[in-house]
Amino acid sequence: MPIAYLSLGSNMNDRLGNIQRAVSILSSNYNIKVIRTSAFYETEPWGNKDQDWFINACIEISTKLSPKELLNACFEVEKMLGRIRDENTPKWSSRIIDIDIIFYDDLILNEPGLTIPHKYMHQRAFVLVPLLELIADYKHPKFNITLEEMYYNLETLEDVYLYGTRYTSPN
Repeated sequence: MPIAYLSLGSNMNDRLGNIQRAVSILSSNYNIKVIRTSAFYETEPWGNKDQDWFINACIEISTKLSPKELLNACFEVEKMLGRIRDENTPKWSSRIIDIDIIFYDDLILNEPGLTIPHKYMHQRAFVLVPLLELIADYKHPKFNITLEEMYYNLETLEDVYLYGTRYTSPN
């Protein structure tokens, strides 16, 4: 089965609980197996600084879903937790939950609504730091450098603080 890496973040209400619930819902999908999770990090907002700080984490999964099906499963979890996606929502605004596909095997995909690897992940410490726990030596399929090298090449380093230890799914 393909291996994928997802980034999860929340900066509204019970931030940690929102991520834990999202991981639990994802793991209840029989087409998704959560293999391992990073620790949780409290992170400075990216893009729009005038909002509450986020809690972020990354998870490694195996899945029977295609990339598009996985994206739809992530959107469904976001919707279940109360996220509303519409054209009136400002980009980089506060969110109850955000789930992004960062990698799907070594796939490079660029189609409307879905870019893999995630098109901004190489600019975001809040994605790279949790990923470094899981796959520091992984080579980005497009840029052909390791995630560790990518982290040390960041132009802007937003604040990322360890918030808590790994989440263990009840499954």
